[in-house]
Amino acid sequence: MPSNNIRPDIWLIRHGETAWSRSGAHTGRTDLPLTPEGEQRAAAIGRYLAGRSFALVLASPLARARETCRLAGYGAVAQIEPDLREWDYGAYEGRTSAEIRQNVPDWTIWTSPVPDGETIAQVAERARRVIARANAESSGDVALFAHGHLLRVLTACWLELAPDGGRLFALGTASVSVLGYERENRVISRWNVECAEG
Repeated sequence: MPSNNIRPDIWLIRHGETAWSRSGAHTGRTDLPLTPEGEQRAAAIGRYLAGRSFALVLASPLARARETCRLAGYGAVAQIEPDLREWDYGAYEGRTSAEIRQNVPDWTIWTSPVPDGETIAQVAERARRVIARANAESSGDVALFAHGHLLRVLTACWLELAPDGGRLFALGTASVSVLGYERENRVISRWNVECAEG
């Protein structure tokens, strides 16, 4: 936490739509571009934020998050943070949950193994490092441009829940959420706000 006792809010911005996010396919390492609609919604995030100033802006190294950050108007000030990359889905990359369940009934990303990918504990470790960086380096609000599952795990960690608590927090593409404080308690101040086009 910054020494001046400021408790910054952490703004979570999920990237705009890609072809795989539209279809429900797990998209970890694959560096897909935004769809035209994803680009429009990313620009709408910028209009929603209306030039809000952040003390620190961090973006995943993956193109869909970096492009969302740029279209929202924060590309020039963003720092790339490798720990914000999406969950490594290993052998399940590019597959939907329904497809995976044809061979592994009852499979879920939150409770089941991910062959050749990351464990939920590894994703949570990265998320906690991002939270620690945000608290240590910032004297004001922080914006994170990243991915659905990573941001949901990060939210669970923020609330001091088990990492699989992220399953409770649905998060749409091109959405804005805010993690903050009520007195000394970490809370969700705003969740899954859809930034409409236009």
